[in-house]
Amino acid sequence: MKISMYQASAPRLAHMLENLSRILDKAQAQVDAGKIDMPALMAYRLAPDMFPFFKQVQIACDKSRSVVARLAGLEVPPYAPDETTLAQLQERIAGTVAFLRSVSPERIDGTEDKAIVLPVAGQPTRYSGMQLLLGHSLPNVYFHITTAYNILRHLGVPLGKRDYLGNP
Repeated sequence: MKISMYQASAPRLAHMLENLSRILDKAQAQVDAGKIDMPALMAYRLAPDMFPFFKQVQIACDKSRSVVARLAGLEVPPYAPDETTLAQLQERIAGTVAFLRSVSPERIDGTEDKAIVLPVAGQPTRYSGMQLLLGHSLPNVYFHITTAYNILRHLGVPLGKRDYLGNP
């Protein structure tokens, strides 16, 4: 059986973002218990040249919306990057998942060779649909979710591999 562009995109991205949401629930429990300071958590980064925690979550959501919208020939739904709490990041995740689940397979299947041009470092970069999905967007989403997970683990949130993977 062949896997379709839809199967490799919207449902997988939604699944990973739902796992991220459950991970943020565990982080919220640590904040509520006074074990982690919310502003410190939101600003935390693993290295000086890395984005802070809140930006890791924002980018995971933004890349997910972007690739699905572009494959489907839709406008990318804009979200203001102004979250300062885990609850606000949860809203961003929920909105992104709702968008991903709203796009039908028919809009995405068959886009393997679709020409997509994106600005990368200020320069137009050409992708085929499959290159964008498998070579750019999925690796970016997984990277930023993994980085958010690692920040939370580093700060003492009790997380394990099953939290990251969920029930694929």
